[in-house]
Amino acid sequence: MNLRRLTLLPLLLAAAWPLAGWSATHEPGPRRSVVAYDPAEDPAGARVIVKYRTGSTLMKVQAAGSGEGAASTASAGPQQAATMARRLGLALRDGITLGRRSQVLHGDKSLSSRALAARLAADPEVEYAVPDLRRRAFAVPNDPLFNAAAGISPAVGQWYLRAPDSTVKASINAVGAWDLSTGASSVTVAVLDTGVRLNHPDLAGKLQSGYDFIADRVTANDGSGRDADPSDPGDWTNANECASGEPASDSSWHGTQVSGLIGASTNNGVGMAGVGRSVMLLPVRVLGRCGGFDSDIIAGMRWAAGLSETQSNPRPAKVLNMSLGSTGSCSVSEAPDYVDVFNELTAAGVTVVVASGNDTGHAVGVPANCPGAIAVAGVRHIGTKVGYSNVGPEMTIAAPAGNCVEDNTCLYPLLTTTNSGTKGPALNTYSDSTNYSVGTSFATPLVAGTVGLMLSVNPKMTPAQIKTALRNSARPFPTTGSDADVVACHAPDDTDQLECYCTTSTCGAGLLDTQGAVALAAADRVFDWAESVYPQLFPKPATSGYFAPYTYRYYPATGIYLGTANGRIYLHDGREWNLTDVGPMSQYLPQAAAAGF
Repeated sequence: MNLRRLTLLPLLLAAAWPLAGWSATHEPGPRRSVVAYDPAEDPAGARVIVKYRTGSTLMKVQAAGSGEGAASTASAGPQQAATMARRLGLALRDGITLGRRSQVLHGDKSLSSRALAARLAADPEVEYAVPDLRRRAFAVPNDPLFNAAAGISPAVGQWYLRAPDSTVKASINAVGAWDLSTGASSVTVAVLDTGVRLNHPDLAGKLQSGYDFIADRVTANDGSGRDADPSDPGDWTNANECASGEPASDSSWHGTQVSGLIGASTNNGVGMAGVGRSVMLLPVRVLGRCGGFDSDIIAGMRWAAGLSETQSNPRPAKVLNMSLGSTGSCSVSEAPDYVDVFNELTAAGVTVVVASGNDTGHAVGVPANCPGAIAVAGVRHIGTKVGYSNVGPEMTIAAPAGNCVEDNTCLYPLLTTTNSGTKGPALNTYSDSTNYSVGTSFATPLVAGTVGLMLSVNPKMTPAQIKTALRNSARPFPTTGSDADVVACHAPDDTDQLECYCTTSTCGAGLLDTQGAVALAAADRVFDWAESVYPQLFPKPATSGYFAPYTYRYYPATGIYLGTANGRIYLHDGREWNLTDVGPMSQYLPQAAAAGF
């Protein structure tokens, strides 16, 4: 491979060089438009903003107030459709004038706006020609708790879903990912937890028919053993009930909290937004009073994935969220049951996302350290490891886990769905700065929701491909920004580790970037489709590569790179300044899907 070609591409992409659509010289076979309909284009026909050069013949004619296609007065602005139509052999008409040397030109439906702009830009008397595209207000959810606002708690709203900035460096940029997909209802994420409050208004219409796998009636706390009712009756406990010296606890509504983070109903004018806005949720009840047994958990895992021989599951999940665990090693000698079930799930193409645990910087526990698991570390809003999160080489990725920076009020918790009952269920509500949600349990569903979005744009991804994409798209951990006494995290030992600067050997590959992960997932699908439709340009074999935020495939036989960055698809033939923008990723995904990719 030509090293200079490889290193040149990110510079070209970063420069966002304003080239037009795919050159006709690159088109295989009969002449055809490569760029499909772009929703930003005017369906009535091409429209381009053109600026003519100072001193050009066109401007001299205009200044003289005469000549075919010229404006009657110099102040009126150019109206050069007739002249440009003769030169290009196209049907054009004048649009509004935008200045002394610029106007809109309208074409018909035979060319896209990008293609017409390219033809016009080639005229030596044109300074520039760019597509006149439709722009819309940025589509953020209308859920009242999403945005930062006075009068809500926490005041920062759902800070963790927005794009990162200098204050909230760990935010995952789900908003950016939603430009590609808000999720598909064909994708189901299973929540193996305490069950769910089925009547929570922000989970309405999002829940598949789940199952309760708790066999022990005392643990279940609902008067029955295993059944088809996954509703959470509450998991409150009395003092000393679970272990000697353990205090009493109120009901956690843990499964309801996790479910909301993954896929709360979004843009419904109610409550909050979920990462996987349109993915479906499968509640699988495996935890009750004092937790849950491995047998119930493993049975729930197999059922959720559609692998159970005893209970049928008509809607198996491709993603499992497991915000649960304990200490120990996931090895054949110590936990062969978990090793077996993870092997089964991986072979079935099911991705399992697991919390690393909240043991103050100690080793990752079971089942997060099982082979095949995507283990999630927890970070503070500034990107440092939050004090309670575990560490270790088994980590895949780090995500916001919620943290408090005030003595009396938690400023950066993860707002989510919950219930106000201290024992049995009461009012459905949301966590806030006083009744806050923090823990690796809540970092994990941010990753599971991201995986749901990835499968929404590329349903054929394997667990290994998903794990690789999460790692490759991760943003680097910060190395500054906290207090002077905060140091780098170290390998787990017998001592506690509070806040520390994450490394790739302790917290995973980096900070979760939902937008980047979804873009990588979409790129693989579009690249596969492009290879099938245009084999003359993209003949296999190809070499894949990634350097944040760019991903590409290089085809040695033709010397062409097919790449993507910032939601757009690019071509590059290895020569300087020869980058071609062929449109937004979102316009090619439906074509790839329709073709079976």
